[in-house]
Amino acid sequence: MGGQKYLCKECGKIHYSYHSCRDRHCPKCQNDRIDEWIEKQFELLLPVPYFMATITVPEALRPIFRSHQKTMYHLLFKASAQAIMLLAKDKRFLGADIGMMGILQTWSRVLAYHPHLHFVIPGGGIRNDRWKYSKPDFLVHVKPLSRLIRRLFRKTLKETDFFNQVPSSVWKQDWVCHIEPVGNGEAVLKYLAPYVYRVAISDRNILKIKNDRVTFRYKDRKDKTFTPYSLNVFEFLRRFLQHVLPKGFVKVRYFGFFATKKRIELDHIKELIGRRLCSKSPSYPKKIKKPMICPSCGQVLVLICEIPRYRGPP
Repeated sequence: MGGQKYLCKECGKIHYSYHSCRDRHCPKCQNDRIDEWIEKQFELLLPVPYFMATITVPEALRPIFRSHQKTMYHLLFKASAQAIMLLAKDKRFLGADIGMMGILQTWSRVLAYHPHLHFVIPGGGIRNDRWKYSKPDFLVHVKPLSRLIRRLFRKTLKETDFFNQVPSSVWKQDWVCHIEPVGNGEAVLKYLAPYVYRVAISDRNILKIKNDRVTFRYKDRKDKTFTPYSLNVFEFLRRFLQHVLPKGFVKVRYFGFFATKKRIELDHIKELIGRRLCSKSPSYPKKIKKPMICPSCGQVLVLICEIPRYRGPP
């Protein structure tokens, strides 16, 4: 893809910076697009508390999800969003029409196949042209949500050719659902942003490749420390490639009053809430492009020449 060649006048070392391939599955690219995406999402934020819902696919369903990704991911999005909005509209919970954004994630910390959805949901909705707040720490009960997602997913799966491939035990077990309050929504958007334009692992977490094994690090959920993990090179490639999405698949989707066709209503909703948001969040300053720094001595690098783009494999 071409790039630039730099020299450090202090220590005399040569450094290279290559252009982005802009593929959404590349572990090295997409940093700039992440920042742009966060800014756009901040413009959609409402001045209300937010919740994050996580919907996990049962382990028995994962083989069929991996084999028929485009169909299965779409059905999971459809069933989960419909279930959350139906329960939110129930007067026993919120009793209002809500909006939300959903993001697909398919990997665990050690690159295992673990498909699940994250939904970012404002704490309230529209009822009779008025804004109704949810409780600060409660949106809907997760047990009826789990059963409703399972029922809706089963109903839509019956319309496909894959229903008979699913073990009957899937329809008897509880599906894992979790909903938690996440403040004003800014922190959770920053947390989810890397999942939008990156996949599974970044280059900086690959520690070494030696004796046909790849060693990488992951962050332990319990003690928040980085732990090394080693795999055979072919197993590493297998785990990485199963997270490459089908061509053209949309992994970020909007529902309710956040849907693209209804986005024009957001200004009216902000008026109903009684406050207007500024176009960009003041707590997230725009990223300033910094000069290239030598990783060895910390001095500013000097551009020597441009590296042209070449056709064919490297």
